[in-house]
Amino acid sequence: MTYFVTGATGFIGRFLIGKLLEREGDIHILAREASTHKVDALLARFPGQESRIRPVYGDLSEPLLGIDEATRDLLRGKIDHFFHVAAIYDLNASDESQQIANVEGTRNAVQCAEDISAGLFHHTSSIAAAGKYEGTFREGMFEEAGDLTHPYFKTKHESEGLVRKHCTIPWRVYRPAAVVGHSETGEIDKADGPYYSFPSIAKLRKALPPWFPLVGVDAGCFNIVPVDYVVDAMDHIAHMDGADYRAFHLTNPDHYTAGEMMNIFADAAKAPRFALRLDTRVFSFVPTAMVSMLSKLPPVKRLLSTAMNSIGMPADATLFFTWNTRYDNRETEIALRGTGIEVPRLNSYAAQLWDYWERNLDPELFIDRTLRGNVADKVVVITGAGTGIGLASAIRLGEAGAKIVITGRTLETLEDAKAQIEVAGGECHVYTCDISDLESCDSFIQQVLSDHERVDVLINNAGRSIRRAVEHSYDRFHDFERTMQLNYFGCLRLSLGVLPQMSERRSGHIINVSSIGVVGPPARFSAYIASKSALEGWTRCAEAEFCDRNIHFTNINMPLVRTPMIGPTKIYDVAPTLSPEQAADMVVDAVINKPSRVVTGMGRMFQIMHLVAPKLTATAMNIPFRMFDDSNASRGIDSKEQVEPSSEQVAMAALMKGVHF
Repeated sequence: MTYFVTGATGFIGRFLIGKLLEREGDIHILAREASTHKVDALLARFPGQESRIRPVYGDLSEPLLGIDEATRDLLRGKIDHFFHVAAIYDLNASDESQQIANVEGTRNAVQCAEDISAGLFHHTSSIAAAGKYEGTFREGMFEEAGDLTHPYFKTKHESEGLVRKHCTIPWRVYRPAAVVGHSETGEIDKADGPYYSFPSIAKLRKALPPWFPLVGVDAGCFNIVPVDYVVDAMDHIAHMDGADYRAFHLTNPDHYTAGEMMNIFADAAKAPRFALRLDTRVFSFVPTAMVSMLSKLPPVKRLLSTAMNSIGMPADATLFFTWNTRYDNRETEIALRGTGIEVPRLNSYAAQLWDYWERNLDPELFIDRTLRGNVADKVVVITGAGTGIGLASAIRLGEAGAKIVITGRTLETLEDAKAQIEVAGGECHVYTCDISDLESCDSFIQQVLSDHERVDVLINNAGRSIRRAVEHSYDRFHDFERTMQLNYFGCLRLSLGVLPQMSERRSGHIINVSSIGVVGPPARFSAYIASKSALEGWTRCAEAEFCDRNIHFTNINMPLVRTPMIGPTKIYDVAPTLSPEQAADMVVDAVINKPSRVVTGMGRMFQIMHLVAPKLTATAMNIPFRMFDDSNASRGIDSKEQVEPSSEQVAMAALMKGVHF
């Protein structure tokens, strides 16, 4: 036997070549001149068989597959089986590219097969050729196809139609279901179809224990087959007698809803299961026309696209959840009877699929999580960087290749900080600025943009903290004014100064070093927490406005850190705190991952407590308030205090590590 295969270097094609090599005869494969590396990889996959795999250079999009006349003369009358496997299986592909590859590619393949007088034309179609048919689609059906609106459905249907109507040599059609990896090794070349759910399952596994029950939906009718079953079935049916001019469903007798499929893969990943699955048919009372109209509105489409992208799915993947076609495969079962070729149950090989994806295709593997990869050659402005958190962060970012711009009020302190940054191998530029002076903020940003042309990352770290109970602040309104002036208005002024150029470049990141007190408001810090809360509130609004321009905003709910700012509060001498270097780790996390919020485990606990039981939480925060005294300075007493904490105070401070009190 002599074979010709298009799409031989693709996913199904590679496995089909391996199967055909088990038979006698040479295999001619279509390849583009620019894709010799793919041919080399295919040859390397089958050592010792290189002489039997013969590249034929052409192009799927060209008439007669772009194969020159001399080569066609050599092939004419010598090809027993012509396998047309090449196609685009990608929901993200453009309509034009799918039309060219799926329809015109098939037209050109049929034309070439006829020209070289191939014995039998084998067309790899898809269950998508049936469209969104309501009910059970049988192998003998074609014209009865359902909704073909989506270009993938449409082009697969049209390409199969070309074979049926225009192919003058005997043909056979194969309609695989959603093809996943090898049932024994899990091997696959890209993540699509059922794999779109894997990133969400991975996130659930990280966030929740396996026993945690989830609520999901039961929607769609998913049919899944492993690639080894597909090629085994194609190979057998291609070589059997009496199967010409017929279509064969290479499908699974078992059909899965979204909830069933997710639970199978959740078990494979050791992730939480969807214990309660809601059937979307309960919403069938909503008129279909209304749903269709709403889904076409630009705001709805954008919202849906953003939601789908956030879980790693293209927007068009929603069609799976309304695809309820079932596929009868009795002709295929009859053809395979007695061969031992059958579809394995999904739960028998789901673990292999998950393991291969997790090791090779998980998108997290391809995100640059290195600090250098995220800041090298970027201009990073850090306020209050002369000491403490700002300095520790500047050193980390500087040694990773960032162009550090530091600012503060005292030039000597900044020069000393610059020296430390340069010792670590960083590039540092110093500017003096009083962040509480709005004109000084404007001059600073204008000078930085003049000198460096842009600001890639702004870290609003400079801040002022006042530890004073409300009852001692009745006549100290200026406490609230000065904290707002620096912590809110100053940071806001800088942010407004860098946003125009970030917006123009459609790139940027603003990071606010906020406080754990914003998510768990402590006593005695009303002025400080109010100013930080104001900044966070503005940031959340700005994030909603600029998220479509690739500008990121992050609030870091920083716990108590051992810096000069807490020095005047002597009780903190016995309190466990983070070091500036540990605090810099949180800044680095913000720079690399760009989340909306960076918060510690204690901070998350406060978020939940305030959500579930706000009154109880206020009472709990009142306990340390009464246990610890105000400092002499906060009460207006001008005398040095001696702090001798009790064992109860030490225990409470240890229990509330990082919390202001």
